[in-house]
Amino acid sequence: MQTVMRLLVTSVLFGGGAAGIYGQAPAPAPEKLTLKRAVALAVENSRDLKYARAQQEVAERSAGLRRSVFLPNLYTGSDLAYSKGFPLGVPQIFNLSYQQWIFDMPRRGEWKAAEARAQVQRLETDRVRDDVILRTASAFLELAKVRGSLDLIRKERESARRVTGVTSDRSREGLELPIEVTRAELSAARLTQRMVQLESRQEILEAQLRNLLGYPSGQAIDLESESLPPSQEQPSTELVALAMENSLEIRQAENERRAREEKWKGEKGGYWPTLEIVGQYGVFSKSNNYDDFYRTFERNNVTVGLRARIPIYSSTRAATVNLARSELSSAEVDVQRKRETVEASVREQNRRARELEAGREVARLELKLAQDNLRVLQARFEEGRANLRDLEKARIEEGDKWRAFLDADFDSQKAQLELLRTTGQLARVFQ
Repeated sequence: MQTVMRLLVTSVLFGGGAAGIYGQAPAPAPEKLTLKRAVALAVENSRDLKYARAQQEVAERSAGLRRSVFLPNLYTGSDLAYSKGFPLGVPQIFNLSYQQWIFDMPRRGEWKAAEARAQVQRLETDRVRDDVILRTASAFLELAKVRGSLDLIRKERESARRVTGVTSDRSREGLELPIEVTRAELSAARLTQRMVQLESRQEILEAQLRNLLGYPSGQAIDLESESLPPSQEQPSTELVALAMENSLEIRQAENERRAREEKWKGEKGGYWPTLEIVGQYGVFSKSNNYDDFYRTFERNNVTVGLRARIPIYSSTRAATVNLARSELSSAEVDVQRKRETVEASVREQNRRARELEAGREVARLELKLAQDNLRVLQARFEEGRANLRDLEKARIEEGDKWRAFLDADFDSQKAQLELLRTTGQLARVFQ
């Protein structure tokens, strides 16, 4: 009994409680997420991506349905009928029929157009995947930035409180004007306001990231702080060439143009004859009275041949062809418009990425300067040549520069992500 009590007390003192005695394992620590792991989880669990894949399968099945008329089609069945007098129907105990289109340009055009649109849907799946990657990476990097800023601002707030206390003491001693106390209090209040804003943003980002990763509500998210791998600076001409080759928007527009071109070719081919293979085998029933009305009656009957249909006049054919040609012209214009839009977007994103990278370098040097200034003041304070208020103000300034650098670094990385997406390189970064 004493042994059991000692075990119970030890378990409670060291945080295990009764759960350790009864063999219940403590809750597992949350997985420490890297950026690459977060993206992989989001791609695996995204409902938007699953829906896009389902739509892709529908498009592929639809193309297969259009193609099926050009493949062998075999049917069987039987008839049941009552006949008296001369047989008007052809009731059969068993029948077997075969049908396969060999040449039908409108149907072929629909089949090829459906295949091209299935490719459009496959590219749409890739577009949704890139969108999931971009949203996940952006939320991950911003959450890491917000958490880092919160750590800094909490330290700044403590420094601001010390500055307020020193200023209040000096004001009571007549060494500072009351307005200086108000300035110090305002500075501390602004930091508190900023901290509350950052905490709200942190909650929003955590909820977004949980939703993207497929985590249950309330699950903690532990991030492995990291940045995007550095990218080599490329001239705009190379980036534009990459975008022209890899842009999902351009490739989708080109496949839609190809679908409409196939449709137009098929409709034009409607002026030509159609040709199909047909075959039929049937076993007639004697109940149809054929053996009474015909001197020779053969129960087993076979018909095999080609069926051709030659169009002579169709009032809708010319209108259908003209409509298909107009749709093709619209698609060709859309391809050119997409190319121009993507080219302009790549050039603008490249300029913005370079500007933000330059801003990041400025923020880094300003941070370095603030850190050097803090070290100088720290040394002077230890020597008695600087006061506590100046030292705490230097710490606040260093925290401000740290947060400015984190903001600039995040903006630069987000611009890099958007440029990678436009040039079709985003998925490769996280492979």
